[in-house]
Amino acid sequence: MRQNEPSYKRIGIMTSGGDCAGLNAVIRGAVLRAHGLGWSVIGIDEATHGLLKRPVAATELTPDSVKGILHQGGTILRTTNRGNPFAYPAADGSLSDRSGEIIEGYRQLGLDALIGVGGDGSLAILRRLAAQGGINLVGIPKTIDNDLGHTERAVGFSTAVVVATEAIDRLHVTAASHNRVMVLEVMGRDAGHIALTAGVAGGADVILIPEIPYRLDVICEKILARRDAGRNFSLVVIAESVKSADGEAQQYVDAHGQSRYGGIGRVIAEEIAERTGAETRVTVLGHVQRGGSPVPLDRILGLAFGVAAVDLIAEGRFDRMVAWQNRQVVDVPIADACAQYQAVDPDDTLVRTARGLGICLGD
Repeated sequence: MRQNEPSYKRIGIMTSGGDCAGLNAVIRGAVLRAHGLGWSVIGIDEATHGLLKRPVAATELTPDSVKGILHQGGTILRTTNRGNPFAYPAADGSLSDRSGEIIEGYRQLGLDALIGVGGDGSLAILRRLAAQGGINLVGIPKTIDNDLGHTERAVGFSTAVVVATEAIDRLHVTAASHNRVMVLEVMGRDAGHIALTAGVAGGADVILIPEIPYRLDVICEKILARRDAGRNFSLVVIAESVKSADGEAQQYVDAHGQSRYGGIGRVIAEEIAERTGAETRVTVLGHVQRGGSPVPLDRILGLAFGVAAVDLIAEGRFDRMVAWQNRQVVDVPIADACAQYQAVDPDDTLVRTARGLGICLGD
C-alpha cells in the first residue's frame, strides 16, 4: 500500500441521462469489483436529482442487492435527463444555479469518488460539478446513439440495434404480403448509427441518415426499379434527425418544453406515396429501443466498464472515462470524449458495405 493511501473507500455511482439496456450490468460490475476490494458502494437515486434531496436519496449497494439484475433493462437507480444543475428550472419558469446543493449532497454521503454513467451531456455536467466541488470522477459511456468520442461502443447501443433489426424483420413480412413500402423511423439523435447498422443487418432497401444528404427522386427511383424487377415492396429505414427535403428538422416540443425529434418518417412516406403511387405505412420505433433485456454484448460491455471504472479509482486516476477500443477496455479523458462527437463517417466500412449491397442511401 502506498503511503497515505486510504485503506477503505466509499464510492458513489449514478446513472444519468436517458435510460437504456445494460445499465444494471454496469452497476453490478462496479459493485462486485468494489466489494472485492473491501470498499462500500452507494447508489445515488435519480442521478443529480437524488443529491438535491434532503436527506440525500441514496442507498448502499451490496453483492446481494445486485443479484438477478444483469438481464434487467433500465436501471435500478433510476435516472433523469432533465434539470441542468447550473440552470435548474423552478416552478415559476425561472432558472437558478443549484450546483452547490448537489456538491453538498455528495459531501453528506462521505464519498471518496463518484462513478457517473451517462452520455456526452451528462458527463460534461458531471465533469463541471467535479471540478467545482473537488469530486474524484470516473465516467462510463452510455448512449443508444453511440455518438460519444473515443469509444467504439457505448452501453445500450447494441441492444437498440437488435430491437430495430427485429422490427425490420417483422415489417419485411407484412410489406411483402401487402405490396407496401414500409418506413421505419428509429432513434439516434443527431447520429445515424442505429439506422445504418440495423438497416444493413435487416436488409433494408433504403437507409437515410443525417450524415449523408438525400434526394427524393433517388429514393423513388430505387423503389420504382424494384417494382419493375417484380419486387412490389420496399423497406425504408430513417434516422429521426434526418431533415425534410426543404431542410427542416422534424421536431416537436414536449410537455417540459424540450425539443424532440419525430415525424420525418411520415414526411418521407407521404412523398414516396405521392411520387410513386405506392401504398406506404410508417412505424416510429421510439422508446421501444431503450427498453427490454440487454443483449449479451451490452451485458459484457457493462460489466467490463463497471470493473474498469473501479480499477481507475483504485489507481487514483480521475477525470477519465472508460472506453472500448480494439476489443479491449481503455480509458480516455472525459473532456476529449465529450468534445469529439462521433457521427457516421460517410466513408465508414458499413457505409461502403451498404453501397456494395445495392442499398440506396439517397445520394
